[in-house]
Amino acid sequence: MAKEDVFVGSIDQGTTSTRFIIYDRSAQPVGSHQVEFTQFYPEAGWVEHDPMEILESVRVCIKKAIDKATADGHNVDSGLKAIGLTNQRETTLIWSKSTGLPLYHAIVWMDARTSSICRKLEKKLPGGRTHFVETCGLPISTYFSALKLLWLLENVDAVKKAVEAGDALFGTIDTWLIWNMTGGLNGGVHVTDVSNASRTMLMNLKTLDWDKPTLDTLGISAEILPKIVSNAEIIGTVAKGWPIPGLPISGCLGDQHAAMLGQACRKGEAKSTYGTGAFILLNTGEEVIESKHGLLTTLAFKLGREAPTNYALEGSIAIAGAAVQWLRDSLGIISTASEIEELAAKVDSSGGVYFVPAFNGLFAPWWRDDARGVCIGITRFTNKSHIARAVLESMCFQVKDVLDSMHKDAGEKGEVKNEKGEFLLRVDGGATINNLLMQIQADLLGNPVVRPADIETTALGAAYAAGLAVGIWTEDEIFDSGEKVKLATTFYPALDEERRNKKVESWCKAVSRTFDLADLSL
Repeated sequence: MAKEDVFVGSIDQGTTSTRFIIYDRSAQPVGSHQVEFTQFYPEAGWVEHDPMEILESVRVCIKKAIDKATADGHNVDSGLKAIGLTNQRETTLIWSKSTGLPLYHAIVWMDARTSSICRKLEKKLPGGRTHFVETCGLPISTYFSALKLLWLLENVDAVKKAVEAGDALFGTIDTWLIWNMTGGLNGGVHVTDVSNASRTMLMNLKTLDWDKPTLDTLGISAEILPKIVSNAEIIGTVAKGWPIPGLPISGCLGDQHAAMLGQACRKGEAKSTYGTGAFILLNTGEEVIESKHGLLTTLAFKLGREAPTNYALEGSIAIAGAAVQWLRDSLGIISTASEIEELAAKVDSSGGVYFVPAFNGLFAPWWRDDARGVCIGITRFTNKSHIARAVLESMCFQVKDVLDSMHKDAGEKGEVKNEKGEFLLRVDGGATINNLLMQIQADLLGNPVVRPADIETTALGAAYAAGLAVGIWTEDEIFDSGEKVKLATTFYPALDEERRNKKVESWCKAVSRTFDLADLSL
Protein backbone atom coordinates (compact mmCIF):
# COMPACT_ATOMS: atom_id res chain seq x y z
CA MET A 1 0.00 0.00 0.00
CA ALA A 2 1.25 3.48 -0.82
CA LYS A 3 2.24 5.55 2.21
CA GLU A 4 -0.34 8.18 1.26
CA ASP A 5 -3.17 5.66 1.78
CA VAL A 6 -2.56 5.44 5.54
CA PHE A 7 -4.69 7.69 7.75
CA VAL A 8 -5.30 8.19 11.46
CA GLY A 9 -8.44 9.83 12.85
CA SER A 10 -8.50 12.05 15.92
CA ILE A 11 -11.53 12.92 18.07
CA ASP A 12 -10.92 16.23 19.86
CA GLN A 13 -13.76 16.65 22.35
CA GLY A 14 -13.33 20.12 23.90
CA THR A 15 -15.23 22.34 26.32
CA THR A 16 -17.27 24.21 23.73
CA SER A 17 -16.93 22.12 20.57
CA THR A 18 -16.13 18.68 19.18
CA ARG A 19 -13.88 18.00 16.19
CA PHE A 20 -12.75 15.05 14.15
CA ILE A 21 -9.54 15.49 12.15
CA ILE A 22 -8.07 12.94 9.74
CA TYR A 23 -4.27 12.94 9.35
CA ASP A 24 -2.15 11.32 6.65
CA ARG A 25 1.16 9.48 7.14
CA SER A 26 2.99 12.85 7.16
CA ALA A 27 0.73 14.05 10.01
CA GLN A 28 -0.94 16.57 7.70
CA PRO A 29 -4.70 17.07 8.12
CA VAL A 30 -6.71 15.94 5.07
CA GLY A 31 -10.25 16.40 6.41
CA SER A 32 -11.99 17.78 9.47
CA HIS A 33 -15.35 18.79 10.86
CA GLN A 34 -16.27 20.79 13.96
CA VAL A 35 -19.55 21.15 15.87
CA GLU A 36 -20.30 23.47 18.79
CA PHE A 37 -22.63 22.21 21.52
CA THR A 38 -24.78 23.69 24.30
CA GLN A 39 -23.36 25.17 27.51
CA PHE A 40 -25.80 25.03 30.43
CA TYR A 41 -25.50 27.55 33.30
CA PRO A 42 -28.26 26.50 35.77
CA GLU A 43 -26.90 28.74 38.56
CA ALA A 44 -24.09 31.27 39.04
CA GLY A 45 -20.77 29.40 38.93
CA TRP A 46 -22.38 26.19 37.59
CA VAL A 47 -21.52 24.82 34.12
CA GLU A 48 -22.99 21.64 32.63
CA HIS A 49 -23.00 19.67 29.36
CA ASP A 50 -25.49 17.16 27.97
CA PRO A 51 -23.52 13.89 27.50
CA MET A 52 -25.95 12.68 24.82
CA GLU A 53 -25.44 15.87 22.81
CA ILE A 54 -21.66 15.41 23.07
CA LEU A 55 -21.99 11.80 21.87
CA GLU A 56 -24.06 12.89 18.87
CA SER A 57 -21.57 15.69 18.07
CA VAL A 58 -18.78 13.08 17.84
CA ARG A 59 -20.86 10.91 15.52
CA VAL A 60 -21.63 13.87 13.22
CA CYS A 61 -18.01 15.08 13.14
CA ILE A 62 -16.65 11.64 12.21
CA LYS A 63 -19.14 11.21 9.37
CA LYS A 64 -18.74 14.72 7.94
CA ALA A 65 -14.90 14.71 8.15
CA ILE A 66 -14.76 11.37 6.31
CA ASP A 67 -17.16 12.72 3.66
CA LYS A 68 -15.00 15.83 3.17
CA ALA A 69 -11.71 13.90 2.93
CA THR A 70 -13.29 11.42 0.49
CA ALA A 71 -14.67 14.26 -1.65
CA ASP A 72 -11.11 15.63 -1.84
CA GLY A 73 -9.91 12.33 -3.33
CA HIS A 74 -8.48 10.63 -0.21
CA ASN A 75 -9.21 6.92 0.10
CA VAL A 76 -10.13 7.21 3.79
CA ASP A 77 -12.55 4.27 3.92
CA SER A 78 -9.82 1.71 3.33
CA GLY A 79 -6.87 3.81 4.55
CA LEU A 80 -8.07 4.78 8.04
CA LYS A 81 -6.09 2.55 10.43
CA ALA A 82 -6.75 3.85 13.95
CA ILE A 83 -8.61 6.39 16.06
CA GLY A 84 -7.14 8.59 18.80
CA LEU A 85 -9.18 10.50 21.35
CA THR A 86 -8.47 13.62 23.35
CA ASN A 87 -10.91 15.39 25.63
CA GLN A 88 -11.71 18.17 28.08
CA ARG A 89 -10.40 16.84 31.39
CA GLU A 90 -12.04 16.61 34.87
CA THR A 91 -15.58 17.01 33.46
CA THR A 92 -17.53 14.35 35.35
CA LEU A 93 -20.53 12.16 34.65
CA ILE A 94 -22.28 9.06 35.93
CA TRP A 95 -24.47 6.84 33.81
CA SER A 96 -26.56 3.71 34.22
CA LYS A 97 -24.94 0.39 33.36
CA SER A 98 -28.35 -1.09 32.50
CA THR A 99 -29.87 1.71 30.39
CA GLY A 100 -26.68 3.40 29.12
CA LEU A 101 -28.23 6.80 29.91
CA PRO A 102 -26.62 9.59 31.96
CA LEU A 103 -28.08 10.02 35.45
CA TYR A 104 -27.35 13.77 35.41
CA HIS A 105 -25.72 16.30 33.10
CA ALA A 106 -21.91 16.24 32.94
CA ILE A 107 -20.45 18.69 35.49
CA VAL A 108 -17.79 20.71 33.64
CA TRP A 109 -14.22 21.20 34.88
CA MET A 110 -14.68 24.95 35.52
CA ASP A 111 -17.92 24.46 37.52
CA ALA A 112 -17.55 25.84 41.06
CA ARG A 113 -20.58 24.28 42.84
CA THR A 114 -18.38 22.06 45.02
CA SER A 115 -16.73 24.90 46.98
CA SER A 116 -18.65 24.05 50.19
CA ILE A 117 -17.58 20.37 49.90
CA CYS A 118 -13.98 21.58 49.46
CA ARG A 119 -14.19 23.76 52.61
CA LYS A 120 -15.69 20.88 54.60
CA LEU A 121 -12.92 18.47 53.56
CA GLU A 122 -10.20 21.04 54.23
CA LYS A 123 -11.47 21.44 57.81
CA LYS A 124 -11.96 17.71 58.40
CA LEU A 125 -8.73 16.29 56.96
CA PRO A 126 -5.42 16.64 58.86
CA GLY A 127 -3.55 17.81 55.73
CA GLY A 128 -6.12 20.50 54.91
CA ARG A 129 -6.16 21.69 51.30
CA THR A 130 -3.00 19.72 50.44
CA HIS A 131 -4.11 16.48 52.15
CA PHE A 132 -3.95 14.38 48.95
CA VAL A 133 -1.05 16.19 47.21
CA GLU A 134 1.53 13.53 48.13
CA THR A 135 -0.40 10.74 46.41
CA CYS A 136 -2.18 12.50 43.52
CA GLY A 137 -0.28 15.79 43.08
CA LEU A 138 -3.45 17.89 43.37
CA PRO A 139 -4.87 20.20 46.05
CA ILE A 140 -8.52 19.96 47.13
CA SER A 141 -10.28 22.18 44.59
CA THR A 142 -13.59 22.54 42.75
CA TYR A 143 -11.56 21.78 39.59
CA PHE A 144 -11.11 18.03 40.05
CA SER A 145 -13.47 15.14 39.32
CA ALA A 146 -13.55 13.57 42.80
CA LEU A 147 -15.28 16.64 44.27
CA LYS A 148 -17.84 16.71 41.43
CA LEU A 149 -18.49 13.00 42.02
CA LEU A 150 -19.06 13.66 45.75
CA TRP A 151 -21.56 16.39 44.85
CA LEU A 152 -23.45 13.97 42.56
CA LEU A 153 -23.50 11.31 45.29
CA GLU A 154 -24.80 13.81 47.86
CA ASN A 155 -27.32 15.69 45.74
CA VAL A 156 -28.73 13.47 42.99
CA ASP A 157 -31.03 10.66 44.15
CA ALA A 158 -30.76 8.74 40.86
CA VAL A 159 -26.96 8.63 41.28
CA LYS A 160 -27.16 7.51 44.92
CA LYS A 161 -29.62 4.72 44.09
CA ALA A 162 -27.64 3.53 41.05
CA VAL A 163 -24.42 3.31 43.07
CA GLU A 164 -26.19 1.36 45.84
CA ALA A 165 -27.73 -1.00 43.27
CA GLY A 166 -24.39 -1.57 41.47
CA ASP A 167 -25.81 0.05 38.33
CA ALA A 168 -23.57 3.15 38.13
CA LEU A 169 -20.52 3.83 35.98
CA PHE A 170 -18.32 6.88 36.60
CA GLY A 171 -16.19 8.49 33.95
CA THR A 172 -14.67 11.58 32.50
CA ILE A 173 -15.62 12.38 28.89
CA ASP A 174 -13.01 9.97 27.42
CA THR A 175 -14.55 7.09 29.39
CA TRP A 176 -18.09 7.96 28.28
CA LEU A 177 -17.11 8.18 24.61
CA ILE A 178 -15.02 4.99 24.57
CA TRP A 179 -17.74 3.00 26.42
CA ASN A 180 -20.33 4.09 23.86
CA MET A 181 -18.11 3.73 20.80
CA THR A 182 -17.02 0.20 21.75
CA GLY A 183 -20.57 -1.08 22.17
CA GLY A 184 -22.16 0.64 25.18
CA LEU A 185 -24.73 -1.78 26.62
CA ASN A 186 -23.34 -4.48 24.33
CA GLY A 187 -19.88 -4.95 25.81
CA GLY A 188 -18.67 -1.34 25.91
CA VAL A 189 -15.17 -1.02 27.39
CA HIS A 190 -15.10 0.95 30.68
CA VAL A 191 -11.63 2.56 30.71
CA THR A 192 -9.80 5.81 31.21
CA ASP A 193 -6.17 6.66 30.49
CA VAL A 194 -3.43 7.64 32.94
CA SER A 195 -3.54 11.34 32.02
CA ASN A 196 -7.30 11.71 32.53
CA ALA A 197 -7.15 9.56 35.67
CA SER A 198 -4.41 11.80 37.07
CA ARG A 199 -6.95 14.69 37.09
CA THR A 200 -9.60 12.98 39.18
CA MET A 201 -7.69 13.35 42.51
CA LEU A 202 -8.17 9.59 42.94
CA MET A 203 -5.12 8.12 41.14
CA ASN A 204 -1.79 7.46 42.82
CA LEU A 205 0.87 9.14 40.65
CA LYS A 206 3.49 6.48 41.47
CA THR A 207 1.43 3.29 41.08
CA LEU A 208 -0.80 4.67 38.28
CA ASP A 209 -3.76 2.97 39.93
CA TRP A 210 -6.74 4.15 41.98
CA ASP A 211 -5.52 5.04 45.47
CA LYS A 212 -7.43 2.93 48.01
CA PRO A 213 -6.79 5.17 51.07
CA THR A 214 -8.12 8.18 49.09
CA LEU A 215 -11.23 6.24 48.01
CA ASP A 216 -11.82 5.15 51.62
CA THR A 217 -11.37 8.69 52.96
CA LEU A 218 -13.84 10.12 50.44
CA GLY A 219 -16.28 7.20 50.59
CA ILE A 220 -16.07 6.45 46.86
CA SER A 221 -16.62 2.87 45.68
CA ALA A 222 -13.92 1.40 43.41
CA GLU A 223 -16.70 -0.58 41.67
CA ILE A 224 -17.89 2.46 39.70
CA LEU A 225 -14.40 3.45 38.48
CA PRO A 226 -12.98 2.59 35.03
CA LYS A 227 -9.81 0.57 34.41
CA ILE A 228 -6.72 2.77 33.86
CA VAL A 229 -4.71 2.20 30.63
CA SER A 230 -1.69 3.88 29.01
CA ASN A 231 -1.96 6.66 26.39
CA ALA A 232 -0.92 4.48 23.43
CA GLU A 233 -2.34 0.96 23.25
CA ILE A 234 -5.28 -0.75 21.54
CA ILE A 235 -8.15 -0.09 23.95
CA GLY A 236 -11.02 -1.57 21.93
CA THR A 237 -12.65 -1.49 18.51
CA VAL A 238 -15.43 0.74 17.25
CA ALA A 239 -18.79 -1.02 17.34
CA LYS A 240 -21.41 -1.41 14.60
CA GLY A 241 -23.70 1.57 14.21
CA TRP A 242 -20.79 4.04 14.09
CA PRO A 243 -19.41 5.47 10.81
CA ILE A 244 -16.11 3.52 11.24
CA PRO A 245 -16.93 0.06 12.72
CA GLY A 246 -14.04 -2.32 13.40
CA LEU A 247 -11.35 0.38 13.70
CA PRO A 248 -9.11 0.20 16.78
CA ILE A 249 -9.25 3.04 19.32
CA SER A 250 -5.55 3.07 20.16
CA GLY A 251 -4.74 6.46 21.66
CA CYS A 252 -6.32 8.43 24.50
CA LEU A 253 -5.04 11.51 26.36
CA GLY A 254 -6.51 14.45 28.22
CA ASP A 255 -6.37 17.55 25.99
CA GLN A 256 -3.36 19.22 27.63
CA HIS A 257 -1.30 16.03 27.61
CA ALA A 258 -2.19 15.50 23.95
CA ALA A 259 -0.99 19.04 23.18
CA MET A 260 2.34 18.22 24.89
CA LEU A 261 2.75 15.21 22.63
CA GLY A 262 1.59 17.18 19.58
CA GLN A 263 4.26 19.79 20.41
CA ALA A 264 6.82 16.97 20.95
CA CYS A 265 7.76 18.33 24.39
CA ARG A 266 10.73 16.43 25.75
CA LYS A 267 12.00 16.68 29.32
CA GLY A 268 12.62 20.33 30.26
CA GLU A 269 10.37 21.72 27.52
CA ALA A 270 7.06 23.54 28.08
CA LYS A 271 3.95 24.35 26.10
CA SER A 272 1.01 26.69 26.66
CA THR A 273 -2.37 25.94 25.10
CA TYR A 274 -4.76 28.86 24.73
CA GLY A 275 -8.36 27.68 24.50
CA THR A 276 -11.36 28.31 26.76
CA GLY A 277 -8.79 28.31 29.55
CA ALA A 278 -4.99 28.30 29.25
CA PHE A 279 -2.83 25.39 30.33
CA ILE A 280 0.93 25.42 30.72
CA LEU A 281 2.79 22.13 31.16
CA LEU A 282 6.51 21.49 31.68
CA ASN A 283 7.73 17.94 31.04
CA THR A 284 9.79 16.86 34.10
CA GLY A 285 10.74 13.45 32.63
CA GLU A 286 10.46 10.43 34.91
CA GLU A 287 10.78 12.62 38.00
CA VAL A 288 7.73 13.58 40.08
CA ILE A 289 8.32 17.17 41.23
CA GLU A 290 6.09 18.39 44.04
CA SER A 291 5.32 22.07 43.53
CA LYS A 292 6.01 24.56 46.29
CA HIS A 293 4.59 27.44 44.26
CA GLY A 294 0.96 26.64 43.54
CA LEU A 295 1.32 24.32 40.53
CA LEU A 296 -0.04 20.81 40.01
CA THR A 297 2.06 17.69 39.72
CA THR A 298 0.58 15.56 36.98
CA LEU A 299 1.25 12.99 34.26
CA ALA A 300 2.70 14.15 30.95
CA PHE A 301 2.18 10.87 29.05
CA LYS A 302 2.91 7.14 29.06
CA LEU A 303 3.23 5.98 25.46
CA GLY A 304 2.51 2.26 25.85
CA ARG A 305 1.85 -0.32 28.57
CA GLU A 306 5.54 -0.92 29.24
CA ALA A 307 6.72 2.58 28.32
CA PRO A 308 8.30 4.88 30.93
CA THR A 309 6.00 7.43 32.55
CA ASN A 310 6.74 11.10 31.88
CA TYR A 311 5.50 13.53 34.52
CA ALA A 312 4.81 17.26 34.33
CA LEU A 313 4.27 20.42 36.31
CA GLU A 314 1.08 22.14 35.26
CA GLY A 315 -0.45 25.53 35.75
CA SER A 316 -4.15 25.74 34.86
CA ILE A 317 -5.88 29.02 34.07
CA ALA A 318 -9.67 28.83 34.07
CA ILE A 319 -10.47 31.80 31.84
CA ALA A 320 -8.43 32.71 28.75
CA GLY A 321 -10.28 32.58 25.41
CA ALA A 322 -13.52 32.46 27.43
CA ALA A 323 -12.93 36.13 28.33
CA VAL A 324 -12.97 36.99 24.62
CA GLN A 325 -16.25 35.05 24.25
CA TRP A 326 -17.59 37.08 27.20
CA LEU A 327 -16.67 40.35 25.43
CA ARG A 328 -18.50 39.05 22.35
CA ASP A 329 -21.57 37.32 23.83
CA SER A 330 -22.24 39.16 27.09
CA LEU A 331 -20.99 42.70 26.41
CA GLY A 332 -21.30 42.90 22.62
CA ILE A 333 -18.00 44.86 22.36
CA ILE A 334 -17.00 42.61 19.43
CA SER A 335 -19.20 40.51 17.14
CA THR A 336 -16.63 37.79 16.35
CA ALA A 337 -13.72 36.56 18.47
CA SER A 338 -11.23 37.41 15.70
CA GLU A 339 -12.17 41.13 15.88
CA ILE A 340 -10.41 41.55 19.23
CA GLU A 341 -6.95 41.75 17.63
CA GLU A 342 -7.87 44.68 15.38
CA LEU A 343 -9.74 46.47 18.19
CA ALA A 344 -6.89 46.04 20.71
CA ALA A 345 -4.28 47.10 18.12
CA LYS A 346 -5.88 50.56 17.84
CA VAL A 347 -4.11 51.50 21.10
CA ASP A 348 -0.48 50.87 22.02
CA SER A 349 -1.25 50.09 25.69
CA SER A 350 -4.22 49.29 27.91
CA GLY A 351 -4.14 52.88 29.20
CA GLY A 352 -3.64 51.75 32.80
CA VAL A 353 -6.62 49.35 32.68
CA TYR A 354 -6.11 45.88 34.18
CA PHE A 355 -8.67 43.12 33.74
CA VAL A 356 -8.60 39.93 35.86
CA PRO A 357 -11.08 37.32 34.55
CA ALA A 358 -11.72 35.53 37.86
CA PHE A 359 -15.27 34.66 36.77
CA ASN A 360 -15.38 31.43 38.82
CA GLY A 361 -12.36 32.07 41.05
CA LEU A 362 -8.66 31.83 40.19
CA PHE A 363 -6.69 28.65 39.51
CA ALA A 364 -2.87 28.42 39.46
CA PRO A 365 -0.84 29.72 41.14
CA TRP A 366 -3.36 31.54 43.35
CA TRP A 367 -6.05 28.88 44.00
CA ARG A 368 -8.69 31.33 45.24
CA ASP A 369 -12.27 30.19 44.65
CA ASP A 370 -13.45 33.30 46.53
CA ALA A 371 -12.04 35.54 43.75
CA ARG A 372 -14.30 37.26 41.21
CA GLY A 373 -13.53 39.25 38.08
CA VAL A 374 -12.37 42.87 38.24
CA CYS A 375 -11.56 45.61 35.75
CA ILE A 376 -9.58 48.41 37.41
CA GLY A 377 -7.83 51.62 36.41
CA ILE A 378 -10.81 52.89 34.36
CA THR A 379 -10.92 56.64 33.64
CA ARG A 380 -12.85 58.86 31.21
CA PHE A 381 -9.92 58.27 28.84
CA THR A 382 -10.71 54.50 28.73
CA ASN A 383 -12.38 53.19 25.57
CA LYS A 384 -13.30 49.73 24.31
CA SER A 385 -9.89 49.26 22.66
CA HIS A 386 -8.20 49.64 26.06
CA ILE A 387 -10.55 47.04 27.55
CA ALA A 388 -9.97 44.67 24.60
CA ARG A 389 -6.21 45.03 25.05
CA ALA A 390 -6.51 44.51 28.83
CA VAL A 391 -8.39 41.27 28.15
CA LEU A 392 -5.57 40.02 25.88
CA GLU A 393 -2.98 41.09 28.44
CA SER A 394 -4.88 39.22 31.18
CA MET A 395 -4.26 35.93 29.37
CA CYS A 396 -0.55 36.67 29.04
CA PHE A 397 -0.11 37.86 32.64
CA GLN A 398 -1.75 34.66 33.90
CA VAL A 399 0.60 32.54 31.76
CA LYS A 400 3.57 34.53 33.10
CA ASP A 401 2.44 33.92 36.71
CA VAL A 402 2.44 30.18 36.03
CA LEU A 403 5.80 30.14 34.22
CA ASP A 404 7.42 32.12 37.04
CA SER A 405 6.23 29.42 39.45
CA MET A 406 7.55 26.72 37.12
CA HIS A 407 11.00 28.33 37.02
CA LYS A 408 11.06 28.29 40.84
CA ASP A 409 9.91 24.65 41.10
CA ALA A 410 11.98 23.09 38.30
CA GLY A 411 15.11 25.18 38.78
CA GLU A 412 17.75 25.84 36.16
CA LYS A 413 18.43 22.14 35.60
CA GLY A 414 14.78 21.36 34.94
CA GLU A 415 14.47 23.56 31.84
CA VAL A 416 15.97 23.26 28.39
CA LYS A 417 17.33 26.50 26.89
CA ASN A 418 18.49 27.29 23.36
CA GLU A 419 22.04 28.19 22.34
CA LYS A 420 21.37 31.84 23.32
CA GLY A 421 20.35 30.76 26.84
CA GLU A 422 16.67 31.53 26.17
CA PHE A 423 13.79 29.42 27.44
CA LEU A 424 11.35 28.94 24.54
CA LEU A 425 7.62 28.67 25.20
CA ARG A 426 5.79 26.54 22.63
CA VAL A 427 2.23 27.74 22.11
CA ASP A 428 -0.87 26.27 20.50
CA GLY A 429 -4.66 26.43 20.54
CA GLY A 430 -7.20 28.55 18.70
CA ALA A 431 -6.32 31.90 20.29
CA THR A 432 -2.70 31.73 19.08
CA ILE A 433 -3.69 32.87 15.56
CA ASN A 434 -3.86 36.31 17.23
CA ASN A 435 -0.42 37.80 16.48
CA LEU A 436 -0.90 40.67 18.92
CA LEU A 437 -1.63 38.20 21.74
CA MET A 438 1.55 36.28 20.93
CA GLN A 439 3.65 39.47 20.84
CA ILE A 440 2.22 40.62 24.19
CA GLN A 441 3.05 37.17 25.59
CA ALA A 442 6.68 37.39 24.44
CA ASP A 443 6.94 40.95 25.80
CA LEU A 444 5.62 40.03 29.25
CA LEU A 445 7.73 36.87 29.51
CA GLY A 446 10.93 38.40 28.20
CA ASN A 447 11.40 35.11 26.28
CA PRO A 448 10.66 34.01 22.71
CA VAL A 449 7.30 32.38 21.97
CA VAL A 450 7.18 29.70 19.25
CA ARG A 451 3.97 29.01 17.34
CA PRO A 452 3.90 25.88 15.14
CA ALA A 453 2.50 25.91 11.59
CA ASP A 454 -0.35 23.64 12.77
CA ILE A 455 -1.74 25.19 15.96
CA GLU A 456 -4.21 22.36 16.57
CA THR A 457 -1.63 20.24 18.35
CA THR A 458 -4.17 18.68 20.74
CA ALA A 459 -5.83 16.62 17.99
CA LEU A 460 -2.40 15.90 16.49
CA GLY A 461 -1.14 14.51 19.82
CA ALA A 462 -4.06 12.06 20.04
CA ALA A 463 -3.39 10.98 16.44
CA TYR A 464 0.30 10.46 17.26
CA ALA A 465 -0.57 8.24 20.25
CA ALA A 466 -3.01 6.16 18.19
CA GLY A 467 -0.58 5.84 15.27
CA LEU A 468 2.27 4.90 17.60
CA ALA A 469 0.23 2.04 19.09
CA VAL A 470 -0.49 0.48 15.68
CA GLY A 471 2.97 1.05 14.18
CA ILE A 472 2.26 3.98 11.84
CA TRP A 473 4.82 6.22 13.56
CA THR A 474 7.79 5.61 15.83
CA GLU A 475 8.60 7.73 18.87
CA ASP A 476 11.70 9.04 17.09
CA GLU A 477 9.56 10.31 14.22
CA ILE A 478 7.14 12.03 16.61
CA PHE A 479 9.85 13.73 18.68
CA ASP A 480 12.08 14.73 15.78
CA SER A 481 10.94 18.33 15.74
CA GLY A 482 13.61 19.76 13.41
CA GLU A 483 11.27 20.13 10.44
CA LYS A 484 8.43 21.49 12.56
CA VAL A 485 10.62 24.23 14.03
CA LYS A 486 11.56 25.44 10.52
CA LEU A 487 7.86 26.02 9.76
CA ALA A 488 7.14 27.70 13.11
CA THR A 489 6.71 31.45 13.75
CA THR A 490 8.77 32.93 16.59
CA PHE A 491 7.78 36.10 18.46
CA TYR A 492 10.65 37.92 20.21
CA PRO A 493 10.23 40.25 23.21
CA ALA A 494 10.38 43.98 22.39
CA LEU A 495 9.50 45.43 25.82
CA ASP A 496 12.29 46.72 28.08
CA GLU A 497 12.71 45.10 31.48
CA GLU A 498 11.83 48.16 33.56
CA ARG A 499 8.49 48.60 31.80
CA ARG A 500 7.79 44.86 32.05
CA ASN A 501 8.43 44.86 35.81
CA LYS A 502 6.13 47.85 36.35
CA LYS A 503 3.32 46.21 34.40
CA VAL A 504 3.72 42.97 36.37
CA GLU A 505 3.59 44.91 39.65
CA SER A 506 0.33 46.57 38.55
CA TRP A 507 -1.10 43.21 37.50
CA CYS A 508 -0.34 41.69 40.92
CA LYS A 509 -2.13 44.65 42.54
CA ALA A 510 -5.16 43.98 40.32
CA VAL A 511 -5.15 40.26 41.21
CA SER A 512 -5.13 41.09 44.94
CA ARG A 513 -8.32 43.15 44.40
CA THR A 514 -10.22 40.03 43.22
CA PHE A 515 -9.97 38.16 46.53
CA ASP A 516 -12.88 37.62 48.92
CA LEU A 517 -15.56 38.84 46.49
CA ALA A 518 -17.62 35.64 46.12
CA ASP A 519 -20.17 36.74 48.72
CA LEU A 520 -21.04 40.11 47.17
CA SER A 521 -24.85 40.27 47.34
CA LEU A 522 -26.73 40.06 44.08
